[in-house]
Amino acid sequence: MRYYIIAGEASGDLHASNLIKELKKLDSNAEFRAWGGDLMRQQGAALVKHYRELAFMGFKEVIVNLNTIFKNIRFCKEDIESFNPDVIIFVDYPGFNMRIAEWAHKTGYRTVYYISPQVWAWKEGRAKKLKRDIDKMIVILPFEKEFYKKYGFEVDYVGHPLLDVISGFETDFKFRAANGLEGKKIIALLPGSRKQEIAKKLPIMLSIKTQFPDNTFVIAGAPGVDQEFYKSFTDNGYKTPIVYNKTYDLLSNAEAALVTSGTATLETALLGVPEVVCYLGSKFSYEIGKRLVKVPFISLVNLIMGKMIVKELIQYDLTSEKLSNELKLLLSDNQYRDEMKANYKLLQEKLGGVGASRRAAEMVNGFLAQENLGAQNASESTT
Repeated sequence: MRYYIIAGEASGDLHASNLIKELKKLDSNAEFRAWGGDLMRQQGAALVKHYRELAFMGFKEVIVNLNTIFKNIRFCKEDIESFNPDVIIFVDYPGFNMRIAEWAHKTGYRTVYYISPQVWAWKEGRAKKLKRDIDKMIVILPFEKEFYKKYGFEVDYVGHPLLDVISGFETDFKFRAANGLEGKKIIALLPGSRKQEIAKKLPIMLSIKTQFPDNTFVIAGAPGVDQEFYKSFTDNGYKTPIVYNKTYDLLSNAEAALVTSGTATLETALLGVPEVVCYLGSKFSYEIGKRLVKVPFISLVNLIMGKMIVKELIQYDLTSEKLSNELKLLLSDNQYRDEMKANYKLLQEKLGGVGASRRAAEMVNGFLAQENLGAQNASESTT
């Protein structure tokens, strides 16, 4: 089979790469062409565009880059037609993927969505479009199956693929020594994967560093963001180590973490690290989003648990003073830490067991087999 996969973010690259890995086990002659990142390329996908070229965040940023976005959409359609895949697999990234899905459905391509857009958070009506344009929806959050039932859309829940990733992770016990981090306890900084969001949040994270002289602040470097970019912040009096491709090792060695809202908040929780969630967008994007978003929390940890497990510092609340106060609480209040970690264990139970990537691949494979059989039967009945 020929698979065309579109992922537009670092987390999508991770989960799509594991899906490719499992699909290859079921389809030894599989051919993959993709929009994504280095991890998908490592699994053998021919990379059309890297997600670094697609990283536009917020309403204002999207408007400014509309010309580039529309060029990418046109190019993607042409590339799909040239490749002529048996199936197109969309991985989150809704602003782009839902446009391609509508076109693909009308054009007659088979469509699978793996990792649903968060339509339950805002613009809920998009669920109707997904039902119309997607042949098979595979979801990873426990409440999503019930959500789509409201729209008469039967979807498949496979559990969260992060459990697969984290269950296979083995701590590098030489991490501290190899990175010159022996001695002081570590505070992990995860300011995001896009330059845009890093530039907004990292200065605030670094601004409280001098208040914690007994700790070493360490930045998790994002793939594709070079050290020179980070140094524009860290060389300004905040000499701060940066580690690349070792985020899980960094978190496993950390006493606490300051984490940008997104998948990283869930990864941090599943690794058992006390955290504070940080969000800061442009004022324009935030004010629009505030009026559209319907969910009570911004982090996946709190959304899945249905209550406040980790502190969220959002927009105007993300100040040096509030961030410092929360970090002091995480480091000094044992009862607060223990309660957070106990809730992390309940969170893991809610997400189901390992094997989400394998189950998703089996569903894609089964869907294609069924579709091919149906097409074969239809062909035979007309001859």
